[in-house]
Amino acid sequence: MDRLDAMQVFCRVAEQGSFSKAAEQLDLPRASVTGAVQQLERQLGVRLLHRTTRRVSLTQEGGFFLERCQRLLEEWAETENVFSGQLQPQGVVRVDLPERLARLTVIPALPAFVERFPGLQLRLSTTDRLVDPVAEAIDCLVRVGPLRDSTLVARRVGEMEQINCATPGYLDRHGRPQQPADLAQHVAVNYFSSRTGRDLDWEYVEDNGQVRTLKLPSRVSVSSSEAYLSCCLAGLGLMQAPRQGLEPLLEAGVLEEVLPRWKPPPLPVSIVYAHNRQLSPRVRVFVDWLAEVLKVS
Repeated sequence: MDRLDAMQVFCRVAEQGSFSKAAEQLDLPRASVTGAVQQLERQLGVRLLHRTTRRVSLTQEGGFFLERCQRLLEEWAETENVFSGQLQPQGVVRVDLPERLARLTVIPALPAFVERFPGLQLRLSTTDRLVDPVAEAIDCLVRVGPLRDSTLVARRVGEMEQINCATPGYLDRHGRPQQPADLAQHVAVNYFSSRTGRDLDWEYVEDNGQVRTLKLPSRVSVSSSEAYLSCCLAGLGLMQAPRQGLEPLLEAGVLEEVLPRWKPPPLPVSIVYAHNRQLSPRVRVFVDWLAEVLKVS
């Protein structure tokens, strides 16, 4: 059995958690399936699977190898499609998106994409933490805010206006600030970095374009955009967030904008992928579509 066939067998065993089920689905003798996995383990010099009488599970090395096998097999199938004249992209695209951006903007637009590209399957994770696309086998991700990782390729697609806001109930209790100096009488819902654990500063842009920062007291800090909004809606303090997605709450009077002359700077929006990874056709069509969906300014 050649290397690619052995990798396909290993993936099926890992997915099914059983040599017998994999053999049945692949229409192969169980001994051939067992031999293929043992062949890979000898070549790699590591154990890929834990075997017991009841179940089969991945070792740590097996989990790492499975992700790489799946990606390599997808690339190989895509290459075969190109040379056989099947121009529609096929395979899995692994994407990571900020939570609120996914819920409010990307997911509502997905039906048109999946109808246009029926051969693609999306594995979509939504998180506000920093993701390493290489270590976590992510094809592309969206980052909102400044980029600090020079090992990644970034395609900037726009920027999001930010505003200061709070609930009318909070402002009735604490007053409506008229200038930045009034913030000394207020508390904020703080957002802390998943990378450093540090609360982010309150920011505002002066008339001359200079960005100023303040440290506001807070009774709660969060690391999720959904939790951030929920805390603000609970009346726990002021927040700074993209206007996009907040318009219905502002129009309904659930939230109230404050200090409109002293907004925080806009947030850049970028699609990011590893610098050493040539975008395959399946990833490129998704990235191009995503760039259109996320065109914000």
